[in-house]
Amino acid sequence: MKEDTGEIFTLDEVAAYLKVGKRTVYRLAATKKIPAFKVGGTWRFQRQEIDQWIKRQTAEAQGEEGRGGPRGEKG
Repeated sequence: MKEDTGEIFTLDEVAAYLKVGKRTVYRLAATKKIPAFKVGGTWRFQRQEIDQWIKRQTAEAQGEEGRGGPRGEKG
């Protein structure tokens, strides 16, 4: 059984986990670019969903490198 099943992060905890600023996490959550939900008006994040999101972001970034650059630019 996984220890992290159901673990919930606050915005501050996700920012520390991802090593980015709190404003960045807030912006990503507000624009629905990162999996999040609100409890009493404050953002919460499931660790399992954040880990899956990281894997998707990594896979997309690796796919873009093969298409001509970091932003998928074709020359």
